[in-house]
Amino acid sequence: MPGQIPLIGEPFPQMEVVTTHGKKKLPDDYKGKYLVLFSHPADFTPVCTTEFVAFAKRYEDFKKLNAELLGLSVDSVFSHIKWIEWIQEKLGVEIPFPIIADPNGEVSRRLGFLHAQSATHTVRAVIIIDGNGIIRAVIYYPQETGRNIDEILRLVKALQLNDKYKRAVPAGWPNNELIGDGLIVPPASTIQEAKERVKQYKCFDWWLCYEEGKVPPEEVKEARSWLERAAKP
Repeated sequence: MPGQIPLIGEPFPQMEVVTTHGKKKLPDDYKGKYLVLFSHPADFTPVCTTEFVAFAKRYEDFKKLNAELLGLSVDSVFSHIKWIEWIQEKLGVEIPFPIIADPNGEVSRRLGFLHAQSATHTVRAVIIIDGNGIIRAVIYYPQETGRNIDEILRLVKALQLNDKYKRAVPAGWPNNELIGDGLIVPPASTIQEAKERVKQYKCFDWWLCYEEGKVPPEEVKEARSWLERAAKP
């Protein structure tokens, strides 16, 4: 039976894990940073290899966001190390982030990462944990579909914008069809606030108001570069 999937807003459960970079205490070893914990079905598999190359090539982008990457599968440390060597030797890409070894499936079961149909393969899960150890986002993909790593970057950025400005991020930010790179103002909670809201901000109605120019241009440009990269063949 698969385990319980952690919920957004919950503290990430305390645990010690074995990785290719030694033992790690989660989430304590990443205090003050965002952590992108992602699982993959197995080492030496085609889709997972493409994902690891994509994560590695975007590692510095995650670092700029004060975010660290941490992989996980039910393979051993030996398998992880050999796979990392193969990727560097055959594809010329160094994997700079640690990978959790979970051969008994203990961590995967605890986080609900195992397939219902299989006790030996993890799903393609992504859990984003903030610097206070709180789960901020959970994404699941099937075995057959690789992830869009640039979208994960955009999601980390969006969460950090919410932290900083207390504003919501629209669909496709910073290229939203309605408000571009603007951020959405929280809905009014009183009649008086609703009346004032339309005077303070640009609004389609009092419950849909936004601010332009809130995010510095260089940060908007960087986020757009991720979307452009994701769109390239």
